[in-house]
Amino acid sequence: MGINVGKNYGAWKNVGGNFDDLRVQNGLVTEKREKYSFSFSDAEMVQINIPGIYMVYGDILFKQQQMYFSPTNDVPDMIKLRFTLSGSGTIFNRVNKQQYIFNSNQQNIIYMPELDGTGQYDTNQCYRFFEVHFVKEKFLQLAEHSTKALHILADYADTGRYMQLGDQNLPISWPMQQCIRDILDCDFPEGLKHLFIESKCIELLVLQAEAFERSINQKQPVALTSTYDRECIYQARDYLIQNIHQPPSVAELAKLCGINEFKLKQGFKGLFDNSIFGYLSDYRLNHAKELLLDGISIKSVAFMLGYSSVQHFSNAFRKKFAVTPGKLKG
Repeated sequence: MGINVGKNYGAWKNVGGNFDDLRVQNGLVTEKREKYSFSFSDAEMVQINIPGIYMVYGDILFKQQQMYFSPTNDVPDMIKLRFTLSGSGTIFNRVNKQQYIFNSNQQNIIYMPELDGTGQYDTNQCYRFFEVHFVKEKFLQLAEHSTKALHILADYADTGRYMQLGDQNLPISWPMQQCIRDILDCDFPEGLKHLFIESKCIELLVLQAEAFERSINQKQPVALTSTYDRECIYQARDYLIQNIHQPPSVAELAKLCGINEFKLKQGFKGLFDNSIFGYLSDYRLNHAKELLLDGISIKSVAFMLGYSSVQHFSNAFRKKFAVTPGKLKG
């Protein structure tokens, strides 16, 4: 989606183009791929659009930590399904005085009719994200007979009030990751492509709504009563992902993140519905599947992700996906 970005406030570069150029009609699918190279960042953007739904995938390397954003004033009201695939960032929107935090493998649903503010990003790693933007009228129709959480978000959007579905972001589940890949890799003929992509965007909305509904209904563990504890757990999760090839022990991880082992274990289970190494195993195997589908050899994937042998990797992969790595690669 089009937005003005700059290393200084007022020194704008347009990213994403004019929204009027993206409008689609009569069931068509439009796709636009662009690369940008600025003094403050290098980026590759993919936009896929169908009537009422606009998607954007971004892969960005920031060259400076602080960025400035300004609206283009030609984008209609939309509700954003936000997925941070890798990297981390924080946006402060001066319009509603709200801070939005994005960490690797996290998702949320956001209604932000206008963005005018600043962003802080980690310059040591690529920042990848995927967004689905539902035009407000379409989102209101979809939310009408859904969950309580979506009803509340729809009420806020209908009256123009800013809101994100969850105060805390939630993890991106494997089905969500698969939906995103299906959208980006879709090669159906145009008529079927429209139907397929629309169904996958709605599936993403359903998966997010279900995850937040489940989160609301679950009782927060006693071990996570403070913001500090939650931040430590997220830090531990991020550290595990960054060191996926050689993960630390539970004791080492607790010490690195400033929390005791009991709270670390209980907090991980409470926030991610999984044990520490159960979460790491799932993440590693899901990442392995992506690498294999990208054409990386089985031996290289096993080595990159820290498996002791190709056989160990193949056994774990088959146990999770009911197919061997070799058959997956075809």
